[in-house]
Amino acid sequence: MTRAEKAALRGTIFRHLDGIVTAPTAYALWEKGVLEYLLRRGSAEVGELAQHFRANEGYLNVALRVLAAQGWLDYQVDNAADRVVCGTNELSEPAFNLCPLYRDVVELLRFSGRFHRRKFERVPFNALERIFKKYCRGYDLPSATSEVEKRVQQQVLHHIEGMAIGPTVVALGMGGMFHKYFMEASFKPEEFHDDAESFGRILDFFTFLGWFEKRGATYRFTEKGLFLAQRASAYGVTVSYVPTFRQVDELIFGDPEVLWNKAPGGSELHVDREMNVWGSGGAHATYFKKLDEIVVELFNRPIEEQPRGIADMGCGNGALLEHLFDIIARHTLRGEMLDEYPLFLVGADFNEVALRVTRTNLSKANIWAKVMWGDISQPDRFARDLRDDYGIAIEDLLHVRTFLDHNRPWNPPQQPHARLSTSTGAYAYRGHRLSNNDVEASLLEHLQRWAPYTGRFGLLVIELHTLPPERTAANLGRTPATAYDATHGFSDQYILEADIFHRIATEAGLSPDPTRQALFPDNDLTTISINVLQSQC
Repeated sequence: MTRAEKAALRGTIFRHLDGIVTAPTAYALWEKGVLEYLLRRGSAEVGELAQHFRANEGYLNVALRVLAAQGWLDYQVDNAADRVVCGTNELSEPAFNLCPLYRDVVELLRFSGRFHRRKFERVPFNALERIFKKYCRGYDLPSATSEVEKRVQQQVLHHIEGMAIGPTVVALGMGGMFHKYFMEASFKPEEFHDDAESFGRILDFFTFLGWFEKRGATYRFTEKGLFLAQRASAYGVTVSYVPTFRQVDELIFGDPEVLWNKAPGGSELHVDREMNVWGSGGAHATYFKKLDEIVVELFNRPIEEQPRGIADMGCGNGALLEHLFDIIARHTLRGEMLDEYPLFLVGADFNEVALRVTRTNLSKANIWAKVMWGDISQPDRFARDLRDDYGIAIEDLLHVRTFLDHNRPWNPPQQPHARLSTSTGAYAYRGHRLSNNDVEASLLEHLQRWAPYTGRFGLLVIELHTLPPERTAANLGRTPATAYDATHGFSDQYILEADIFHRIATEAGLSPDPTRQALFPDNDLTTISINVLQSQC
């Protein structure tokens, strides 16, 4: 395949991810009359809309910014006055008029929560098949009368396609459908699923989309299908937040605590964590290559210039620690000296279930590590526990974090400030809209708490970022920013633009080392950065 063909298929994935978050969000706003109200008024302040519709302003703000990122609204943030104004544009009316088309996929989204997420059961399958049939007819849309109308129709159909196939792709990927056994030769539906008739109809729809070619009763991956199947994990993180989008109407217009009222020790309600980990593992492989380069360089230095070990705050299932131990053991000078200079590994997490899983996984891998409770917001307590319980100084460790700082518990700024944010983000906590000024100040105080503890070896951070919505809208198919904004906005996470994050880190005394920085992509669409934040304390 040519580079242009591959870029086009990556664009298809990004548009599918847009659809998974946009369809339920837009439908909720359409159903409650918010979109019609905006069309009549032309523009409105988010606070005014929240009052008029008795909505939770924080999540309403997130929802409107999602539509702005798709180009359907103009979104203006006035951080000086702490207000947000949304206005209609030439895409608003044709887009809003098509929002009823989302009904089927949104109802299936809600309905499918009663069934096993990885089994192709007959009842939800029948609903999915009805959507397939409508999609194959182009939802009987009339011919577009303008380029704007044509553009919006194609966009909405992409959204519906993403909603229809995204969860299915993840179920197939996690279930083994994209194993090389199926990729390298023709196969029949019954080789993968007992209900060959129903599963065959799913394969027929994917054949319609160009993933497979069908000959008689057998199917074979096309070149397009292989490319997309090999990237199935790219759907995983967004689809893992489907539990959130089942509740998006309630989040905006009802109980903002609906996803947080879980039993003590119970599973998370806003995300399918197993699926999230599966998706992250595949989608983040590229970023971990850069992480490996930084770690290998550090542990190839003279022994007196090396950290005593690694601390992974937010260790999850211990996979990163296991991976880094393997990299160091196999590819560094330290790996040749482990008997004389053991590698002190620390896995810390707020979640007790994660700690149990980490202990089990590292034990199975025969890796010696300390696994302990830790809160990213309390580095002073972490330092004290390391010293008192294990006799190790926190500054003797390399600190590693992956996609965690934006997911810290919300702490309002503790010090008075007159900060004027330059962020365009939409941030909420339990339904309340957060001032962007406070979000920046909170991050500054958070990083300032860590600065005294990372002086020798720094803080190795992989972080997620947002983009201004007008930039996202101008680059649809080139960025997953809309999906990131929605999944993280509705689940009380705080992703800032890359340049703002780096500026605040520097202000906190944790300067990014430009020689060890990587941006993905390395242009004005950066949504992921890797940095070694070096303390000046």
